[in-house]
Amino acid sequence: MTGATPDLPFPILIGDIGGTNARFAILADDQSEMVHFPNVRTADFPNIDDAIRQTVVERSAIDPNSAVLAIAGPVEGDEIPLTNSPWVVRPRGMKATTGISDVIVLNDFEAQALAVLALGPEHMEKIGGGEIEEHAGRVVLGPGTGLGVAGLIHAFGGWVPVPGEGGHMDIGPRTPRDFEIFPHIEKIDGRISGEQILSGRGLVNAYRAVAFASGVEPRFTQPAEITGAALAKTDAVAEEALSFFVTCLGRTAGDLALVFKSKGGVFLTGGIAQKIVPALKAANFREAFEDKGPHQELMGSMPIYVITDPLAALAGLAAYARKPSQFGVETTGRRWSSQ
Repeated sequence: MTGATPDLPFPILIGDIGGTNARFAILADDQSEMVHFPNVRTADFPNIDDAIRQTVVERSAIDPNSAVLAIAGPVEGDEIPLTNSPWVVRPRGMKATTGISDVIVLNDFEAQALAVLALGPEHMEKIGGGEIEEHAGRVVLGPGTGLGVAGLIHAFGGWVPVPGEGGHMDIGPRTPRDFEIFPHIEKIDGRISGEQILSGRGLVNAYRAVAFASGVEPRFTQPAEITGAALAKTDAVAEEALSFFVTCLGRTAGDLALVFKSKGGVFLTGGIAQKIVPALKAANFREAFEDKGPHQELMGSMPIYVITDPLAALAGLAAYARKPSQFGVETTGRRWSSQ
């Protein structure tokens, strides 16, 4: 692909760095399977360099020469803070601390977009719509610590992931019940963004808002408690909160699908989506997704998939690391080499 990234020197460290968890693997060469390492919690390490050194370098017989890292935040400048973690990635200093001399840093949802191309149907569960149009636009989104969003377009003979901060788009009420719930959702800087509802903490926000709108005291404080009670149908407020969450996710996914004209598919990823598949299969999710007049017919044709592989981002990064020339990943200002 014209203008593609020059190959990285093997072995290559692959890293998916989220606001809560970090996952690492090593590729010995372009034919090897990934060697995985135990997941780590970002809160357990003061910085990414210590996490790499203690989790990978000191435990592996293979010393990585380069790294492809995906982080949960915008990649700008030589000091890259994560949006929902105190870690700051400083690629120029990694050779001294980890021995890695060539580093590419991508957005975490660029990696999720690349994963769409790397994973097979056995790693996805379909939720309605027609069939994938081979070279049509695609979109990936996932509620987690925040709300990640990326696009994927086919151009110049290859695939180009499009990173962004779509999780911070405004979201607002539509139905009469929405107008009762939304006043109880906390605003940040005077507005409600998508991830104020469509994230782990957002699900808690939604649950509390539904409880207050119903005149009852909230019982739960953790996302897992809410989803567990909702799916087990043991708490009416939790059920409504999860239904509200799913409806808002459908609306947001539909908005993004319109932006990218995603006849190549809409892909939901991350742990929350994987845990609430039964709720996503309820009618209100697809109805909210397709309710985009005058384009209901177009929306109805778009397939939606839940990516069920918890290591999807690593698979996407590994595909890119093996053959960067096949992808239109812009690395200007995002590659640091001390060689």
